[in-house]
Amino acid sequence: MKESHSNTNSNAPSTSTYSNNKLSAPLLEEKSSMEEQPSKPYWRFSKNDFFPEPSFKSLSSYKNALVNTPHRLKDRFLGRSSDENELHNLRKESENRMKMCLTWWDLIWMGFGSVVGSGIFSIAGQEAHNHAGPSIVLAYAASGLSALLSVFCYTEFSVEIPVAGGSFSFLRIELGDFVAFIAAANILLEAIVGAAGLGRSWSSYFATIFRPSADAFRIKVGGLPNGFNLLDPIAVLILAIANGIAMYGTKLTSSLNWISSIFSSAVIVFITVVGFVHADGNNLTPFFPYGAEGVFQAAAIVYWSYTGFDMVATMAEETKNPSRDIPLGLVGSMSVITVVYCLMTLALTAMVNYTEIDVNAAYSFAFEKIGMNWAKYLVSIVALKGMTTSLLVGSMGQARYTTQIARSHMIPPWFALVHPKTGTPIYATLAVTIISCIVSFFSSLDVLSSVLSFTTLFIFMLMAVALLVRRYYVKGVTSKQDFRIFLLCMVVVIGSSIGVAALWNAKQRGWIGYTVAGVFWFLGTLGMQLLPKQRIPKIWGVPLVPWLPTLSIAMNLFLIGSLGAVAFYRFFICSAVMMLYYLFVGVHATYDVAHEDILPEIGEGKETAVKPVV
Repeated sequence: MKESHSNTNSNAPSTSTYSNNKLSAPLLEEKSSMEEQPSKPYWRFSKNDFFPEPSFKSLSSYKNALVNTPHRLKDRFLGRSSDENELHNLRKESENRMKMCLTWWDLIWMGFGSVVGSGIFSIAGQEAHNHAGPSIVLAYAASGLSALLSVFCYTEFSVEIPVAGGSFSFLRIELGDFVAFIAAANILLEAIVGAAGLGRSWSSYFATIFRPSADAFRIKVGGLPNGFNLLDPIAVLILAIANGIAMYGTKLTSSLNWISSIFSSAVIVFITVVGFVHADGNNLTPFFPYGAEGVFQAAAIVYWSYTGFDMVATMAEETKNPSRDIPLGLVGSMSVITVVYCLMTLALTAMVNYTEIDVNAAYSFAFEKIGMNWAKYLVSIVALKGMTTSLLVGSMGQARYTTQIARSHMIPPWFALVHPKTGTPIYATLAVTIISCIVSFFSSLDVLSSVLSFTTLFIFMLMAVALLVRRYYVKGVTSKQDFRIFLLCMVVVIGSSIGVAALWNAKQRGWIGYTVAGVFWFLGTLGMQLLPKQRIPKIWGVPLVPWLPTLSIAMNLFLIGSLGAVAFYRFFICSAVMMLYYLFVGVHATYDVAHEDILPEIGEGKETAVKPVV
C-alpha cells in the first residue's frame, strides 16, 4: 500500500467525511476494496507480517538502510501525512473494518467511565496527604481547566479526522512523522503505565475490603529496590480480564460500561453528600499546608485523574455520527467530571484530616474513620467498579492507538490487523496487555503516576501546537512572511511558558519575572491573532483561537515543570530508549512505505537523490 504524504487534502478547507450517518463515497469505496481483497487467516505469524518493508528483506538491504539513516531521518522529519491518508489509505492495513456501532450515549458514558476511576480513587488521597492538603480541590480545578482546553483541541480534530489513531494521527498530519513518532512512543508509554497504575490501584482497594492493609495481597521481595519490591498478582489478573472483554467486542464493552457507570454515579452522589454531612471544618485548616507549590505539584500529578478522554477520541472510527456525537461525548462529560472531582475531594478532606488520609485507599479509610464501617465497603466496590470501567475503556483506546501506529508501520503492521468477527484489534490489545501486566506486577503507584502525568501533559501540549498549525498554516497558501511570523509567535509563546515554569520551580516569587513572561506570552498570542486564518472548521471548532490553545500550551508546560526532577529523568531515559528503536527500525519502515513507488529503482548509495515529500 502506498502512503501519500501530500498535504493537499490535509490543508484544504475541511469537511467531515461523517457529516451524517451514511457512509461517504470514499468510505464505500474503501469498504468495497477491503471486501474484494482475498481472505487471509487472521492468526498468522510470518516474518513478512511483522516486517514487510524492503529494508528488512535481507541482511544486505538492512545494512544499506542503516547507511542511509541520516538521509531517511531528514526525509521523515520533513514528511507529513494527510487527512485522506489517515482516513482511508491506512485503514486498508487492518484488512478488516472496525464496526461503526457507537452513539453519543456510548461516548458520554465512555468519557465518564474512563475518567472517573482513573485517578480520583487512586491519586486524590496520595496528593492530598503528600502535597496539597485541603487545597487538593484547587489542584483538581486547575488540572480540570487544563484538561478541558485539551478536550477542545481533541474534539475539533476528531470531528474532522475520525480515525482510531487520535492524537497520533493528528500530529502526524500537522507536525510530521518524526514528531508523531515521539508522540506515538509516549502514547504507548502512557497506555502501558496507565493500565499498570490502574491495576495496582484496583488491587489496593480490593485488599481493603478484606484486610486493613492495601498491600495485604502483595508479595514483598527483599532483594528489589523500594517502589519495585511489592509484587502484585491481583493487578495482573484484573488487567487480563478487562482486556479480554475489550477484545471480545466494542459494543459489549460499551454497554457494560454505561450500565455500571449509572450505578456508580448514584453512589458518588452518596459519597459526596455523606462527606459534607460529616464534615469537620477543622480538617480544612490549614488550607495550604504545603503552600502554592504543593497545589501546583499536586495539580501536575492529579492530571492523571483526567486522563481517559483521549481514549474516547480514538473511538471516532467506530462512531456512527462523529460530527454530532464526539462534541457531546467529550466536552459534555469532561465539564461534569471536573465539578464532580472538586466536590469529591472537598468532601474527602472535610471528613478526614489530610495527615491521616490513607494514600492507597483514601475514601474507604475516610468512611471507616467517621464510624461508617459498612460504607467503606460500598466505597471500595464503587472504586473498583470505576477503575474497572477505566480499564475497559482504556483497553479499547490503547489498542486503537496501537492499531493506527502499526498502520503507519512505525511498529510492525501485524499489530494493525482487525479480527473479522469481533471487529477489534486483538493483536494490539494483547501487546498492551502483556507489557502492562509485567509493569504492574513490579511497580508501585507513585513511580507510575509521575511518568504518566509527564507523557500525558507533553502530548496535550503538542496537540495545542498542532491545532494552531492547522488553523494558520496551509502549504502553498500561507505566504512565507506569514509563516515566519507564525513560527516566531509560536517560539515566543512556548518560550515564555517555559520561562514561567522555570521561575516557579526556581522559587522566584517576585512579580517582575512573571509579568515580563506574561507580556511576551500575550504578544506572541496577539501576533497570531492578527494573522489570517487559513482554515475554518465547518462543523465544530475550538473557540477563541489562538487564545485558548496558547493558554493550553502554557498550562501544560507549567504543570510539566511542577512534576520534579525525577519525572524528567524517567521521561528522558524512556525517550532515549524509544529513539534507539526509531533509528534502527521505525525510520526505515516508514521511509519504505512513504517511497514505495520509487524504492525498487533505487540502487545502493543512491537514496540521497530522493527528494522528501512535505
